Amino acid sequence: MKLSSFALAAALLLATLFWAIPANATDARAVLAAPSQRVQSADFRASGHLVRVDANGTRTSDGITIKAHWFPGVLRVLLDISSPAKARSHILLEMRPNGQTTIQIAHPGDSAPTALPFDKWSDGPLGAGFSYEDFLEPQYFWANQSALEETKYGARDCDVVKSTPAATDRTHYAGIETWLDHGIGFPVYVEKTLKGTGAVKEFTYFGLRHDGGVWSASQVEVKTHGHAGSTLLIIDRGSPKANLGLGDFSPEQLTRF
Repeated sequence: MKLSSFALAAALLLATLFWAIPANATDARAVLAAPSQRVQSADFRASGHLVRVDANGTRTSDGITIKAHWFPGVLRVLLDISSPAKARSHILLEMRPNGQTTIQIAHPGDSAPTALPFDKWSDGPLGAGFSYEDFLEPQYFWANQSALEETKYGARDCDVVKSTPAATDRTHYAGIETWLDHGIGFPVYVEKTLKGTGAVKEFTYFGLRHDGGVWSASQVEVKTHGHAGSTLLIIDRGSPKANLGLGDFSPEQLTRF
């Protein structure tokens, strides 16, 4: 059976488009399908502590509650820093796959939340260990993705993906490499390289668990390569299906203490 001229042209066009996509980019998108879907179905509440461990082993702890929900086209994450009293704050992070992330913050006594300037995004509730950006996972949606290798991290078989932001992505990171468990598509280790300094932050995920059809970690530790000390995010309790709505992320919620 002969193809019509239109069908032949369409087939040639599809072939051209297919071969124009690097193979490793196609593989990277397949690897990132599971973690991307996890972000786009997020609806959880978690409570625990952010713990900074300095070079001498001294620990500083802040109570934290995290609420997250994916609405059409936007992930909203609300951080409630509940203790100590001097650290109390509410931070609303909004991440869109087109790279236009926004962050608002409110403290007790504020009548309205204020936008957090971009140059402050690399800070965090306990300094630069967990920055505000680190509570989002925008790298899964960046345009530039490369599947680097299949390797082991500890006992786990992993796919390693390198994500690089485009000029329109608002981020302080120059690139992120993620070790994803091959079977579940959940990160077990991540390296994030900062723009300017080239410093590498190392994230290690512990206590992976499957609850209500959702994978999560009970603890995440972040270290800066070559520096002593670390910061821990420890989750004590939570719900993977919190049934959150827009009201849970409203300006009124941000200023209600």
